[in-house]
Amino acid sequence: MENSGTVRVEQIDAIALITLDRPEKHNALSQSMRDSLIRKLGELAADETVRVVVLTGAGKVSFCVGTDVSEFLGRSGLTQWERDIDPFRLFEVIERFPKPVLTMINGYAYGGGCELALACDIRISSTNSQFGQLEVNFGLIPGGGGTQRLTRLVGRGQAMRMILGGERIPASEAWRIGLVDLLVPPTDLWETTFSVARAIAERNPAAVRLAKEAIRSVDEMSLSAGLRYEASLMGICLYESGSEATISAFLGKKGGGEQST
Repeated sequence: MENSGTVRVEQIDAIALITLDRPEKHNALSQSMRDSLIRKLGELAADETVRVVVLTGAGKVSFCVGTDVSEFLGRSGLTQWERDIDPFRLFEVIERFPKPVLTMINGYAYGGGCELALACDIRISSTNSQFGQLEVNFGLIPGGGGTQRLTRLVGRGQAMRMILGGERIPASEAWRIGLVDLLVPPTDLWETTFSVARAIAERNPAAVRLAKEAIRSVDEMSLSAGLRYEASLMGICLYESGSEATISAFLGKKGGGEQST
């Protein structure tokens, strides 16, 4: 019986490391892996000891090459459509996850694997990685948010080039166009990723959550609406996150006086 893959979770202090473990298939996502990942994310969202999530792929060759296309066989177009419009499908669950999600990209990120990275908050990649929305090569288009999130992230022209051309680009090019946020040698990938994760985990969790919510709203609101939303979240943060005590302590160290942000 073919291995359908597993999803491993390891907690390192306040950081949860999620590993897509199917290296013999380049960590292609089976339906059982998707279901498992969604379930584990739900558990991590409720776990107050976890403040940051890091998502990666097993092995040194691939991060994730997307959906296990063998599962398309025998599936009707209507069935696929119903799966793709599900508001609780994997990509949207990751994007709406209340805690920061970093992705540690250690190889090929193709198709749904690239879309998986796009749904995360911060993308950190090794220099030996490659990226691509290759669906057009198979007579398909991206179905996990590639046309939408990639365009918002890198601009229409670059998204057109990647999606319509179905080409693979190296990590250096992905970093140049803004698809990758941090680019490091393979030997530094783990330490860099966890350094960023630890820095976030050390911050006030309520402030981090509200800041993420405010930033995520940019894609869905006008500037004026976004500014009002930011102001409302700032008010919540001020009185609900324990920041008053922090500000008082800061002013005490500075000898008092007014401070402005």
